Amino acid sequence: IPDSGHKYYLQFTTEDYKSRENAGSCLATVLYRKKKSPPVVNIKCMHTKDQKEIQEEDNRLYQKIRHQTKPIIGNNIPDSYGNIEPALEPVWALAVAGSSYIMWEKSTENVGYFMAQVKSVKQWIRRDDFIEFDYTVLLHEIPTQEIISCHMRLTWLPGHHSLKVKYFCASENDAFEDGSGMESGSSAGILHDRGANF
Repeated sequence: IPDSGHKYYLQFTTEDYKSRENAGSCLATVLYRKKKSPPVVNIKCMHTKDQKEIQEEDNRLYQKIRHQTKPIIGNNIPDSYGNIEPALEPVWALAVAGSSYIMWEKSTENVGYFMAQVKSVKQWIRRDDFIEFDYTVLLHEIPTQEIISCHMRLTWLPGHHSLKVKYFCASENDAFEDGSGMESGSSAGILHDRGANF
């Protein structure tokens, strides 16, 4: 598109991160603008699961985290053998959802990311119903092969508010950035809203 950048039209399928089952198919347009900014993404998906089923899965994940007797603390998820302790799977799931916003915002037409590891995670105990975690995540940058460390504060309350993400990556010199999104939703939808106070 003259004076704007390159626009891509995509058709792809999605899968459940845990079961690897087909989760639906999507059509999307992605515009990489000439100036350095996140790509403009418009997406429409047909899910194989209905909204009620997704909400029930979200609620099970939320309840599992809420009913911990002490704050969750973890390091090196997965470990050097690729294993994730079953007790840490819920915080891994949230890290996947939260870090996807960072990866989307940092990606360019020529550089992409995927989450390699949760270096550390700590749960904050709150008086309200939200769950809140501090993460240090390692992102693998493609094609440079560089590993980037990012600090991420994540808060979530399913059914009422979307996932809230605030982050800072060590390779950057700028201030903390807020994740933002347009929809309310679930961890399954990997949606984001304004970050909480850091």
